[in-house]
Amino acid sequence: MTWTLDLIDRLERLVPGGYADVGEPMTEPTALAGIALVVHRRLRLAQFAATWLTDQQAEDGSVGISPTRSTPCWPTSLAILFWRTLQSATGTDLYNASIERALEWALAQRGRTQERGLSTQHDSTLVGWSWAANTHSWIEPTAMFVLALKAAGHHDHPRTLEAIRLISNRLLPSGGCNYGNTIVLGQTLLPHVQPTGLAMMALAGEELQVPQVELSLTYLQRQLGAETTIASLCYGLLGLAAHDRLPAERFAWLEHAYGRCVQSGSCYKLALLALAAADPYPISTQSHAALAG
Repeated sequence: MTWTLDLIDRLERLVPGGYADVGEPMTEPTALAGIALVVHRRLRLAQFAATWLTDQQAEDGSVGISPTRSTPCWPTSLAILFWRTLQSATGTDLYNASIERALEWALAQRGRTQERGLSTQHDSTLVGWSWAANTHSWIEPTAMFVLALKAAGHHDHPRTLEAIRLISNRLLPSGGCNYGNTIVLGQTLLPHVQPTGLAMMALAGEELQVPQVELSLTYLQRQLGAETTIASLCYGLLGLAAHDRLPAERFAWLEHAYGRCVQSGSCYKLALLALAAADPYPISTQSHAALAG
């Protein structure tokens, strides 16, 4: 498709990049762009992005949000996922040290827990990951770290398994999820597309006996369309792709979305569009070692 080639060409020119036309490069957009470039076989620029991310890694293994802001460090998850994706595609072990340091940091991080109370229904004793240190565990950072741990070969690690329980526990009774609350003071909160897509990505391949997974996939199928905002559209489609539930109209929706930001300097938006347009599903949760074996 001509528009996807144009998209990838534009993305290459923005790496490392950020969320908008101006401002410093950021680690989340650069990691997502790197994964997209690997999937679309633009390996030279992907390797450049990977090296740039290693330069942003702190001594403790964490990766902050930008070269000038070392915290919060939730993008460490996406850096691990990107480095593993590049290793699997190229067979290199170049990023092993960075990955091991990042994993050590990630496994030491714990979202804050609290005793279960009457005001909220979700299980607040489960441990996941937070957006910022010393705060509660939420859906999106927890889902990102699950994807990273699975890609690193830690499918059965206790932290991965508990995080999967946390995500499934935070799904709303009728499907979908939001930032991580379900029922507060007797009021059921509304679902949002982007966290639901990420949750479905993290739960892919899990044999969960919870009807909310199927209800969440149905919610995504019902909500997505040509006018869905770019991040929500892309994460929603990635969540469906992880469960082999992609709608036939997805390329038309993505082309329309690309037309809305064709002149954009947003590495973040272009990276997400490139990932959502990939075929097959671009997020591998098999470790490099498993693939090599």
